[in-house]
Amino acid sequence: MDEAQISRSRLARTVGVTGKTVERWVADPERAPHPRTREDVAKALGVSSDVLWPKAIRSTVKTGADREILAAYPYRNACSTSVWARLIDAASKSITFAGYTNYFVWQEHPRLAERLSAKASAGCVVRFLVGDPESEITRRREEIEGVPLTVGTRIRITLDALSKIEGGGVEARFSDGHIALSVFTFDDEMLVTPHLSSLLGHESPMLHLRRLGDDGLYDRFASHVAALWEDGRPVPGL
Repeated sequence: MDEAQISRSRLARTVGVTGKTVERWVADPERAPHPRTREDVAKALGVSSDVLWPKAIRSTVKTGADREILAAYPYRNACSTSVWARLIDAASKSITFAGYTNYFVWQEHPRLAERLSAKASAGCVVRFLVGDPESEITRRREEIEGVPLTVGTRIRITLDALSKIEGGGVEARFSDGHIALSVFTFDDEMLVTPHLSSLLGHESPMLHLRRLGDDGLYDRFASHVAALWEDGRPVPGL
């Protein structure tokens, strides 16, 4: 038995595997042990596991632009309301609802007005960016959707709910620039829905993002919403 074989046998005994298993790791660079075993081997050899099995590390740890994507849903309503509730309740710095109508949030989250009022009172910036119910863009969207509960009506439901929030502190502006993209931010997390053709919002896909660095996916969408807010028009009475 040569020195290399002796070392492999010692390694096998150290991490509790057979010598043949170690031979397979050496012979096939595509083969990697389970994560716990990788750590045991790395500890036994005194090196980092990503040095021994870099491909295995890259396959389990996101390193590209998509690392900010926590989850992807084929439909907005495939995301549990508990996810929304957690994001709303955990946010302490800023909350932005930049959907064109934001109608669904009032239907799916009980006592939302009171919860948002409490957030605003505690210093959280709460903003709603909605479409103008009287705009030509809204009218054209209503023709495309062709549903009884029109876009304008859904916007007015949101405006009515906002007008009843006690204590103020919740801001709202009109915008025409997000008719095809809804962005909802909660501190450093975000839900994004790109609207598909004539489909309603709940039928379009959605991404759940978390900010991890500058100029990532989160920042790109957040900058878009910030620009729309700056250019937004005041909502009478709010």
